[in-house]
Amino acid sequence: MLTALANAFKIPDLRRKILFTLMILGLYRVGAHVPAPGIDIEKVQAAVQESAALGLLNLFSGGALENVAVFALGIMPYITSSIIMQLLQGVIPKLEQWAKEGETGQRKITQLTRYMTLGIGLMQSIALIAFFRDALRFTPADGAAYTVTFAVIIITMLAGVALIMWMGELITQRGIGNGMSLIIFASIVARFPSAIIGSLQIASPLLVLLLVPVFLFIVVSIVTMERGQRRIPVQYAKRVVGRRVYGGTGTYIPLKVNGANVIPIIFASAILFFPAQIAQMTGVAALERVATSLTAGWPYFVFQAALIIFFTYFYTALVFNPIDLADNLRKNGGFIPGVRPGKATVTYIENVINRITLPGAIFLAAIAVAPTLLFRLTNVPGLQEFGGTSILIMVGVSLETMRQLESQLQMRHYEGFFK
Repeated sequence: MLTALANAFKIPDLRRKILFTLMILGLYRVGAHVPAPGIDIEKVQAAVQESAALGLLNLFSGGALENVAVFALGIMPYITSSIIMQLLQGVIPKLEQWAKEGETGQRKITQLTRYMTLGIGLMQSIALIAFFRDALRFTPADGAAYTVTFAVIIITMLAGVALIMWMGELITQRGIGNGMSLIIFASIVARFPSAIIGSLQIASPLLVLLLVPVFLFIVVSIVTMERGQRRIPVQYAKRVVGRRVYGGTGTYIPLKVNGANVIPIIFASAILFFPAQIAQMTGVAALERVATSLTAGWPYFVFQAALIIFFTYFYTALVFNPIDLADNLRKNGGFIPGVRPGKATVTYIENVINRITLPGAIFLAAIAVAPTLLFRLTNVPGLQEFGGTSILIMVGVSLETMRQLESQLQMRHYEGFFK
């Protein structure tokens, strides 16, 4: 691995991409510590520590939320809008048509995603300031001063959302790896030192040391599952054109065991924490009781696991179309050995997807629930901040970035990371 990194820095073009990516991530971390004006940071930090939903948002923003910084909303508005656009592509024919048009259609979808990101960011900023209204240095009785402060904070957060979008796209275009994923990765890793220090202060060092093998086991399990594939063999018929023979080769269709990645966990968490967010903003007692039952105790674990399994199947069905795959195979003269083309191929692919989705869904549910259970048993803060979702994101982004570096190195005849 060290040899591969050294080789990457030997190549001028690749070295510039890596340094550019690190520079943008450094600027992002600076923005996470530049606070918005007119708000009491200590009151906000106390509120974030008391709320599980805000704690999750604070983790994904790299601590920017508790500082009410320029990047307080983090990358989550963009992630939310991207997921919504992916779901809408399976529902709205026009979006599905754009998705199949290649680069031109993708630009239209990207533009809509940007507008939706700003809209979601505006709603989230207004909701957050309404929730943190007791932390504002002015009250409604102050009149214009309160209105101006309220507007300045919202504009600051919205500008931060737009700037993060731009920075992420810059990394994707001119750097290495996926910019949005790397920004989330940097946000989570930035909280790692404080989580370790907090764990050592509250729990015994021996207990923290005993949890290290558990952490390593989770990482190895995620890597194994992320790289796990079910390969469907495909054979192409021979075609004679003039004196040339085309086809007759064999290949395979790689189907990932965890094709939905971390998206089902994000969906499930959003649904479970939504009543808590509404209850905190409205103060309705009945809604607070419902929110408490959904975010604490055994009902939380049961509902979270069930929702993750459901959304894994739901998202996989949306993004993977067996009918289109079977049709493309038929048009290119390909077939699955032992399976008739047409309806039989569609049924076969659907059965394979259903079989491999179940272990992937159960794995995601276990990864999401297990660290929280360990936190309840051991009371180690690091397990709460760095649960299965965070580890899954970190490992997934690391593997994807390493794959991109691997391809760049192999293009230049250097040895890569994977053997």
